[in-house]
Amino acid sequence: MKVAILTASDKGSRGEREDRSAKVIKEMLAPLGAEIIAHDIVPDEKEQLIAKLLEYTDQKKADLILTTGGTGLAPRDVTPEATMAVIEREIRGIAEAMRAEGLKHTPHAMLSRAVAGSRGKTLIINLPGSPRAVRENLGVVIPALHHALETIQGKGSECAKLRSIESEY
Repeated sequence: MKVAILTASDKGSRGEREDRSAKVIKEMLAPLGAEIIAHDIVPDEKEQLIAKLLEYTDQKKADLILTTGGTGLAPRDVTPEATMAVIEREIRGIAEAMRAEGLKHTPHAMLSRAVAGSRGKTLIINLPGSPRAVRENLGVVIPALHHALETIQGKGSECAKLRSIESEY
């Protein structure tokens, strides 16, 4: 699995804040054998985010792009808008599952505007900017990642067959 990580942070892009959320992402993906093919920190600027997302999907051919930061209500939080400009199909269930998990920990999770979707054969998921929230949200997504990526890339088995095999265990 080729993974690109995109951090949206004004302070991080200026070197004023350590990117601890990306470290959590790398740590959590390591047991899956993920290959991190790119990691960039850009300011909360829609056009810069779009440019990086397009680079990761169309040029670098990432299987998975995880963004971190820019999903809240602050005026400069534009990661969801940038993602929506790039994806071809929205996958609402991923964002719904992340918010549901977040609500177990804080009522502020309902304020997340994170989105997920696909562009070509790439899955793009917005994660929050907080390392703790990244751990919670990515933890919910990881069990479905393999199947999601296989399906997006046209390699997946039929869900009915998969459920029947899983029920045997």
